Amino acid sequence: MQIVPFINSLKENYHTIDVPATHYTYTPLNQLKGGTIVNVYGVVKFFKPPYLSKGTDYCSVVTIVDETNVKLTCLLFSGNYEALPIIYKTGDIVRFHRLKIQVYKKETQGITSPGFASLTFEGTLGAPIIPRTSSKYFNFTSEDHKIVEALRVWASNHISPSSTLLKLCDVQPMQYFDLTCQLLGKAEVDGASFLLKVWDGTRTPFPSWRVLIQDHVFEGDLSHINRLQNLTVDILVYDNHVQVARSLKVGSFLRIYSLHTKLQSINSESQSVLLVLEFHLHGGTSYGRGIRVLPESNSDVDQLKKVLESVDLTANQQLDGISLPEYEDSFPTFSSSGSVSLYEVERCQQLSATILTDHQYLGKTPLCDILKQKAPQQYRIRAKLRSYKPRRLFESVKLHCPKCRSLQDVPHEGDLDTILRDGATRTPDTKLQNTSLYDSEMWTTKDQGERKVAVHFVKNNGILPLSNNCLILIEGGTLSEICNLSNKFHSVIPVRSGAEDLELLNLSAPFLIQRKIHHYGCKQCSSLKPIQNLNSLVDKTSWIPSSVAEVLGIVPLQYVFVMTFTLDDGTGVLEAFLMDSDKFFQIPASEILTSDDLQKSMDMIMDMFCPPEIKIDAYPWLECFIKSYNVINETEQQICYQIFDTTVAEDLI
Repeated sequence: MQIVPFINSLKENYHTIDVPATHYTYTPLNQLKGGTIVNVYGVVKFFKPPYLSKGTDYCSVVTIVDETNVKLTCLLFSGNYEALPIIYKTGDIVRFHRLKIQVYKKETQGITSPGFASLTFEGTLGAPIIPRTSSKYFNFTSEDHKIVEALRVWASNHISPSSTLLKLCDVQPMQYFDLTCQLLGKAEVDGASFLLKVWDGTRTPFPSWRVLIQDHVFEGDLSHINRLQNLTVDILVYDNHVQVARSLKVGSFLRIYSLHTKLQSINSESQSVLLVLEFHLHGGTSYGRGIRVLPESNSDVDQLKKVLESVDLTANQQLDGISLPEYEDSFPTFSSSGSVSLYEVERCQQLSATILTDHQYLGKTPLCDILKQKAPQQYRIRAKLRSYKPRRLFESVKLHCPKCRSLQDVPHEGDLDTILRDGATRTPDTKLQNTSLYDSEMWTTKDQGERKVAVHFVKNNGILPLSNNCLILIEGGTLSEICNLSNKFHSVIPVRSGAEDLELLNLSAPFLIQRKIHHYGCKQCSSLKPIQNLNSLVDKTSWIPSSVAEVLGIVPLQYVFVMTFTLDDGTGVLEAFLMDSDKFFQIPASEILTSDDLQKSMDMIMDMFCPPEIKIDAYPWLECFIKSYNVINETEQQICYQIFDTTVAEDLI
């Protein structure tokens, strides 16, 4: 039986290890344990350039991987910007000394501890091994040199080069990418945005949008910029990046991370349609968004210099048969008021960004007419999304009871950990172990007050299934322990010893955990039944949440998106309520809280619906069904509206 060895290995993991303070011993990432302070090497898989945190410190997020193929995300803080790792791109190699390991939100994480120090190396095979650090004193031996070389070789065979680092000539509309470039000029646009004029020696596939700078103090050589003509692009940076942009020196070499391109169409006297490419660095730090200055010794800068020096300016004086003065006169411009002139909408946005899944027979109704009519009724509308709430999209995920129609927040990780730890204070009853339903294993932890932990392995017709098909019941487990077990077993149910049988821990906690998905039940509508009722399901090959809920007397809660859309069609403005599990966004609400990729998809959809920093005229149209209904609050009656039978167009997902 493979389960007992697994439990024995789990017991050993409760011991902490001490890293010798006098020697630099490096711990492989697959051997990290919570509560320890370690030294590690790794290849950078993801990073955020240092940014100001909510406090006074700078913060940087770095995810690394090593030959064990285990990833570790590190949250690093320092009062000194330069003291944080000097990382320029994914694939760089880092060395961290005195990194503290902890478990947070089910994942092992590294954080800075007193004395934290880092070195960074270029990850390219054959490049000089030169440590990047702000410290004047550091130790780097021949053994370190061998480790860096070995990581370079391993990374070249196991990690794909970053696909986000592009040249301007390869950029496409509606894309997020990283750009290596030289800064030619800069100017303040308004309080929330800043202009950077840059080039990389190549030409964009579409002409670049020009920002109006006559009314601003421009720093840079305009005559040189005019000579470069269509080789330069204008980038608008927003919010937290403005302070960094102000500090940049003209002539410096930059890497701009998660730059966003948008294609806009304008009317021109010489042409019916002229397409221009906009460049935006939006606010925030999602997906590593930010700016970093590259030193001239960097190998990427060395390659960029060679490209810039070889540019033939004469060959770029004409663009597709249009003379530059005429061509640039037709560009849209960004004014100091923040409005965009001379363009309408992007070609792909002329069509609706949403589609209807039913009721196509309904004709469109202007919002001004809907606001005058009584409820309940159904309508088909075509409008633009003026704004939406909540702005932090993860807050839109709620738990909904289909029976009593109540809504509640998804329990926070900290609250859930407290609930489970409270349950862990009750000692498992040995009389309830090793029944016809399950086999049991119990052990005492070596720390945390010698806590008792029991795991009951549910059998299938008297036989223990393999771990990937096995349901386990756990008593006395903490959140991190339960999450680790959920990665090994098909399903986990937190329980405690009752008077005559095991019972569910608490409906404030999940009644079933499958990998990263937590299934909750309604406290008001559920009528709990004994755990032994699971006997009726043991011959099933998989544990279906609805079936488990039914035999345990639980009314399961559904994960749903709950948002308020402010819609505007030019005739009126209306607030519509959206409550949907997976049909509207075509993203499962149950998975988005644990998936960075799904969160990124949803962010991009909402940025498409409601683009930041531009006029509403340029927003896409949303074609929706909405229904009106009456709500009585105390003595007052109000008409509300809800979106239904509408989904995001497939080409936007």
